[in-house]
Amino acid sequence: MSQQPLAPATLPAADAKQNRLVQVLFVGVFMAALDSAIVGPVLPALRAAFGVDNRTVGLLSTVFSLSSMCSTALMAYFSDRHGRRPVYLTSVALFAIGSLCIAAAPSFDLLLVARAIQGIGAGGIAPVASAVIGDVFTAERRGRILGLIGATHGMAFVLGPPLATALTSTLGWRWLFLVNIPVALVVLVLGFRSLPGQRSEAAPGPIDKAGIALTLLFLLWLVMGISRLPDSATGVLLWPWFLAASSVLLAALVIIEKRQTQALIPMDLFENRQLAFVYVLTLGVGFSMGGIVFLTTVATLAYGVSVEHAGLALLPLVLCSMVGSMAAGRLLNRLGARNMVIFGFGLLTLGYLQSAVPQTGFTAFLVASVLVGIGLGVVVSGALRAIAIDEAPPALRGSAQGLINIFNAVGTLLAVTCISAIADFEGGGLTGFSHAYLAMGASMLGMLVLAFGLKRKLNAVV
Repeated sequence: MSQQPLAPATLPAADAKQNRLVQVLFVGVFMAALDSAIVGPVLPALRAAFGVDNRTVGLLSTVFSLSSMCSTALMAYFSDRHGRRPVYLTSVALFAIGSLCIAAAPSFDLLLVARAIQGIGAGGIAPVASAVIGDVFTAERRGRILGLIGATHGMAFVLGPPLATALTSTLGWRWLFLVNIPVALVVLVLGFRSLPGQRSEAAPGPIDKAGIALTLLFLLWLVMGISRLPDSATGVLLWPWFLAASSVLLAALVIIEKRQTQALIPMDLFENRQLAFVYVLTLGVGFSMGGIVFLTTVATLAYGVSVEHAGLALLPLVLCSMVGSMAAGRLLNRLGARNMVIFGFGLLTLGYLQSAVPQTGFTAFLVASVLVGIGLGVVVSGALRAIAIDEAPPALRGSAQGLINIFNAVGTLLAVTCISAIADFEGGGLTGFSHAYLAMGASMLGMLVLAFGLKRKLNAVV
């Protein structure tokens, strides 16, 4: 009786290739996420090395956020036009070049330039990786892989601070960025072999230059308005004017993009009701992520936790976020994306409302942080990205994923600004932060209600 060894051999070979692909995507996303986690602990060393003040050294985070947000739309756009592999590898290469330039920077000005290059690379890694997952993997496997990718942020914030402390105290802060070089080289080599090389079947049309210019200006003005950075630098009230200008630019962007055949920001995506829900909910996810920033302040003001140990108070939150993301990815296909999003925002609502009542004690604060951590892990696990993969046309998957990153980043900036504004309005004390987190809980409740508008089941698309 004849044997047919080819079929059994082909399946393991395909599985092995897909496993290598997952490793390439995971390491790339984790590398970018880890860099965000290590910058905070190394800021004192950078401040001392370049002789700058706290406000100036904080520009490193602002420059990185702005450059990565702007590049997200561009990288996603070009991945839809020219294929995932060249754009993903270009993003990783730019991240590595930026890391090398940071390590070699002789002045703070050049450090900012290098940080911007690094941010441009980082902006393309996550959305293109998510689009690859949508292109290559079946619906049954996407949930688990997206959950693994979503858990990278939790892993990064667990491993990042200890790694930053160890390298800074032994080899120096520059090695924090030099370690990215060999990792990026491995990703580039393996990625060239395993990433899909196919391009869109349709011939690329003219580049949307007007859309690119308006998008970059809009994001720049929006970030300046939300962060109030020009106000801090000049002492003049400027943020309302920046927000007004960004509104005008947004209106012009919508008009221009509706007329483009291959728009940087495809307006058709917003006409899809499910995608519109996804983007608003993603704004809420970013808002919930930004809310974490001041929980350490609540711990110090309400419970007497020392500034040196305030970060440890959030360790349960970070660990639960990582576990919640991985567990949610495994349960995504069984329970459905809609139920996962509802569950996540429900936990976030309870957690943030509990954080607004410091009189209940430190144990209750830790319980609240666990709820926030699990809830955050669930909503970033990939449920919303899975819906975007399912609803967006294959030719626009990159752009659809890029918009998720942009809305997420804007939501984070809004949360930090809103919480600090509410707290400062009431004197910057515990009462102000209590009211701020009450507002945060109310916003999560609004997202919870909105999540009920999602489809009960994803379409059976491979």
